[in-house]
Amino acid sequence: GGTAMAAVRDVEIDPEGTFKYILVRLQRPGEQRDIVRGTKAADVCSDGSAHPSPADHIFEKVNPEMEKLGYECKCLGGGKIDHNSKDKKIRVFGLSTGYGKADHSVTVEILKKVYTDYEVTWSDDKK
Repeated sequence: GGTAMAAVRDVEIDPEGTFKYILVRLQRPGEQRDIVRGTKAADVCSDGSAHPSPADHIFEKVNPEMEKLGYECKCLGGGKIDHNSKDKKIRVFGLSTGYGKADHSVTVEILKKVYTDYEVTWSDDKK
């Protein structure tokens, strides 16, 4: 049934600000989907120091959760998201040092499904 799928949200990102994100592909027999995960918290280790690889940090949180649901996870790349909730705008840009650049156009399509009343754009800009 579609229970596990329903339990996994397409998008989990911080409500405001600029932060790292990754695009993750979930797969299990007969099923495949891509999800977006991004948070400012990934920039900082639990001890308060700067995290060397925020993308890894996000993936390491997502992976075990998804494996419990029977999914195989693969990180398709990453970048940054600039989320302006006041103006209802989301900009996707940049790349992940560890995983390379996600296909931002895919990310935008997923974001649009959730943030239906937003203007969602992407670019290859670094900043």
